Order: sequence, then structure tokens, then C-alpha cells
Amino acid sequence: MSVTPHTTARRPLRALLVALLGALVPLLAATLLTAPTAAAAAAPDARAEAAPRAALTEITGFGENPSNLQMYLYVPESVTANPAILVAVHYCTGSGPAMYNGTEYAQLADKYGYIVVYPSVTRSSKCFDVASPQALRRGGGSDPVGIKSMVDWTVRTYDADTDRIFVTGISSGAMMTNVLLGDYPDVFAAGAAFAGVPFACFATTNGSEWNSDCAGGIIIRTPQAWGDLVRGAYPGYTGARPRMQLWHGTEDDVLRYPNFGEEIKQWTNVHGVSQTPTTTDSPQSNWTRTRYGGTGDRALVEAVSLQGTGHNLYAWGMGERVLTFFGLNNSSGPAPQPPAGPCKVTVTPNTWNTGLTASVTITNTSTTAINGWRLAFTLPAGQTITNGWGATYSPTSGAVTATNVSYNAAIAPGASVSVGYQASHTGNSAVPTAYALNGTACTTA
Repeated sequence: MSVTPHTTARRPLRALLVALLGALVPLLAATLLTAPTAAAAAAPDARAEAAPRAALTEITGFGENPSNLQMYLYVPESVTANPAILVAVHYCTGSGPAMYNGTEYAQLADKYGYIVVYPSVTRSSKCFDVASPQALRRGGGSDPVGIKSMVDWTVRTYDADTDRIFVTGISSGAMMTNVLLGDYPDVFAAGAAFAGVPFACFATTNGSEWNSDCAGGIIIRTPQAWGDLVRGAYPGYTGARPRMQLWHGTEDDVLRYPNFGEEIKQWTNVHGVSQTPTTTDSPQSNWTRTRYGGTGDRALVEAVSLQGTGHNLYAWGMGERVLTFFGLNNSSGPAPQPPAGPCKVTVTPNTWNTGLTASVTITNTSTTAINGWRLAFTLPAGQTITNGWGATYSPTSGAVTATNVSYNAAIAPGASVSVGYQASHTGNSAVPTAYALNGTACTTA
């Protein structure tokens, strides 16, 4: 095993060197590549000497690595005892250093004391293998085995907490997040996938790294079929399954939006929970968040749909939300669950062979007036809102948020407002069974 300090050190230092030294930066970078940092040289224990603190470091000789991945490591200055590990997986054309620079996980590690592992592809496409038969089974070879070796090396070297190993990724890295959770459910506690596809959706047998049918969102399977693909990656495994957080933009033109729904089907089936959300809310404008198998920050599956957003959906600040889902930002245990009952929703449907209307009555059953409201719910598959009244509806299918109009924004205690919508359907004319008003679950009648 050897370690090489990468030329990308802590951001404030790098920016200062560039500003002050200009043309001397290449010379300084060359020096960094050959000389250990002062922190590493002065470290009092073997664990601290494994890699320089607060600098991106390449680790070699970390273990079995059939596809010749590179491993980059970030250890914060104040790493905690028995630290958690976060594996951050890059997108196609990216790299470990690019993921380090383009996300805030290293900065958050400085704050919370966990260690970040950045795998890096060396093949020409710079995409992770999420398609080959070897990648889609536990211990089968290819990239997942190399990433598992990186995790094992970090656990051994830093006495890391094996109950707090997590993975997140963007695009190709999101697909690898799905793959790692399928191949190694006993290793990872949770994952967060930004603009990915279900486990094994990209599967090929001809050596191709790309699956156009999957990317185009035309591979549609039953929840059971998707779940069976995950279970087949590690036959006989009966232990706990990792929790999954999913993110996708409705206008994704690279990995089309239907993949988001297929991921939800897959991971709710893996966990044996309903595809009907337990809660639906909008934590930010144009976001719709649905949770399955739980209502707090530790739901078994959490899905965030970004209305009008394309493939490049990751933005600074989302990392903190990932850590909340993982429980890495100093939160202890599940967040308090929103109480059911401060609101009541009554729905009266009228259906025909290709369409329906739904009259929705929202009642404020709390003792506090509501001034401005958003009602979140999820339409059954195949339904699309074609017209609405009493509210604005966005998006028109899937996880929908109805927002008040000017004349009905206020709902006094005990009072009600009536809204509604017309929708087309492809056979399922049922109305939603779960609603949340301003993020709080409502009772239904």
C-alpha cells in the first residue's frame, strides 16, 4: 500500500496559492507530489499517518481491484473515533478529484468528522461498469469489487464503524449506488442516487457499457421483478437491506424520468413496503418529496422529484440533505414524525373509461389558522391531470403538489376549502390514499 497526496489540497489554501504565487503553482504542485505534508510527518499515531489530513490523497495497493480503479481518500483534520465512511461516486467523464471539487462532501466531513472515499474510473469512457454480469452479482468482479476493497481498506486503517458505511453518486455514480446496495447489502447502511436507474436496468451481455432502452426510460417492470433482480445479486441473503434516497429531474434527457418511478418500485419492493407514500411534501419550491415505509428522515425509501430540472440536477446544499437521510450530520436517531390529524381530506371521485374527476375537500382540524397551503399527493400510475380548479397543480402526474390560489389561501380552524381536478387514466381510476398539507400528514375520509 502507498499513498500519494493529490495536487488538490484544501480549497482555501489552493485559492490563496493561486492568487499569491501565480506561475509558481506548478512548482509547488510538484513539491506536494513528492513531499509529505507537515501534518503527516508530525502525526503521532499510525492511523494519522495512513494519509495526510485535510487533503485529497490517492491510495494504491488497497486490495483486490479487477478493473484498475483509482482510490482517492479525504480524511478531515478532526476525524472522529470509529468514523463513518461515505463513498462518493462520480459521473461519466468525471473522476474522483472532480467529485471532490464538485460536491461539498469533503467540506461537510470537516464539520462532521467522517471519511470520504472517491473511486475513480481509469477506462476511457470514465463511466462505471453497471452493466456487465460480473458487476451485477456479489463478488463477481469489475468495479463493485474494487470499491468494496476501498471500503475494507478504510475500515481496517481507521477502525471505521461498519454500521455507518454509506454511498452516494451522480448519474453513472448513481447507477453504481444502486448496484452497490444490491451487491453488498451487508456493507452499506444507505445510499443516495442522483439521476440514476434501477439496479440491473443497464444490464448487457455483449460488453457494451450503454443500454439505450434503459436510458430512454422504456424498460418497465413490475415491482416484484425489479426486487427479484436485487435479491438475485446476493442469493440467500436474509439480513437488513440498505435504505435508499432517490433524486431525479422531470426533464432529464439522458436518463429519462420514468427510471425514477422504476427505482421507487424496486426499492419499495426490496423493503416489502407499499408503493403508496406514507408522506408527501415539498421541502423546496418545485420539489416533491415522497417517503415510503416511514414518515421521518429515516424512511426506508425517500424520493425527491425536481420539477423542470434536467440531468444535471445536483446542486450545492443537497449534500446536507443526503447527510440528514444518512444520519451523519450529528442527528441522533429518526427525526420526529409529523402528527396525523391537523387536517382532513375528503375525496369524491367520478370516473369513466378513460378519465375521472376528483372533488377534494381540505379541512383544517387544528386550532391554528392556515395562511397559505400546499397539498401533496401521488397519482396512481397512468393518471395525468388535464384540468384543475381551486389550486395550481404541478407536476401533472406522479408526485403532485396542489398550491392554493389567492382567494382560498386562508383556512380558519374547523373550516374547509374545496378544490379538484380532472385527469385522464389508462385503466387505474383510483384516487390517492395519502395526503400531506404543508408537510403534515392528513387523515382521509
